[in-house]
This record gives sequence, structure tokens and C-alpha cells, in this order.
Amino acid sequence: MSGYKATDDSLEGVRDFFANRLFVVPAQRVEAWSFPTRTTTTGIRTSQNIPLSHVIDLCLLFPKDARATVCYQNPCQHNMQVTTCGRNFPNMPMNILDLQFFQMQLNASNLDLLIDATVEFEDALKIIRNTALRRLNPHTDLTSFMITLQQERNSNCALTFDGLDTQNQNVSVEFRGAPIYQGETDCYYNVDLRSKRPFPQILCTIHETF
Repeated sequence: MSGYKATDDSLEGVRDFFANRLFVVPAQRVEAWSFPTRTTTTGIRTSQNIPLSHVIDLCLLFPKDARATVCYQNPCQHNMQVTTCGRNFPNMPMNILDLQFFQMQLNASNLDLLIDATVEFEDALKIIRNTALRRLNPHTDLTSFMITLQQERNSNCALTFDGLDTQNQNVSVEFRGAPIYQGETDCYYNVDLRSKRPFPQILCTIHETF
């Protein structure tokens, strides 16, 4: 999984442990929904009507090209928030460059305690790609970026389900945000110097199926 690192010895130990043992894998289903409209010079404001059933996570991806199926970069946005079912996720708008956002993403990927994130994963979250004056050339791989919004939380040693369930009835999911730096240096809206624009954002819903 993106962000995790394990030595060959660790992977071999896992294989040996489960070689002759029965184990249960929690069943989950992932659905991907493309928002209908692209970002503009003033930012993101789009919505999609979709059914929600026992959704435990919302993941946001930012493709720049139709061929970019596994490579997603930081859009360098702020005031980002998802609204659905009369609730905002997260409670306060996100700022990509804020330390609180960085910590929130580590928590959402269970990379805040015993398991360390890879350098690549951390760089994709925290390295800025442009300033108010110019675009920056990355010196490392920054294509592992995504935003995960949890609908479950640990509370008093128990897992509390704050998930979304509309019993498969369609509901509006609105996503909005604004560029931190507008104009020619906006590296998300200006994919390249030939006026290429990014594809619409992708919303992935992770459902429990058991």
C-alpha cells in the first residue's frame, strides 16, 4: 500500500506466519466516481450524486491526464472540504501546506504510531510545487498524493463508526477548494506551458461489505 515500507525479512515473516494458519480478511469494496466538472482559475467547486452504503473512507485523487492512473500530485489548494449528508469533512477546511493536514493524512493511513511512512509518501504530502512567483522543479517523486477522509475513529480503545450510509439512495457530495497561488504559477490548473488543463477530480468511496 502507498506509504508503507517493509523489509524483505518482514515480508517473509508474514508469509511464514500465515502459511499454515487460517485468517480473516475484512471485506471492503472501493468505488470510483469522477466529478463532472474540472477545476477553474478560481479553484474547485463540483458535486456528484452517488449512493452511499457503509462508507468508512472518502479518498480524493487529482489526475492531470487520462493516462495518469496511478500517479497523482498535490494540487496545492486550501479551503478544501467535502460536504454530504449535511456534514462537512473534515470539520474545518483543509490547507494542503498546514502541519495539521499532514498529521491527519498520516493518521488516516495508520502511519502515525508503529509503522513509518516512506520518504516518497511524506514528500508527496508536504513538498510545495509552486510559489506566488514561480513553479518549482521537483527533486524527488511526488506522485503518491491522495487525500483520505476517515469515517471511523478510535475512541477509548474501541472503533467508533461515524460512517455514511444512505441505504443506497443517491445523495449529493460536494467538493470545493481554492488555489493557494493563482495565475501562471498555479501548478494544478496549469498542467504544462501549453494550456493543458487537469482532468476532473476522482472520489473513491470505501465501503464495508460485512
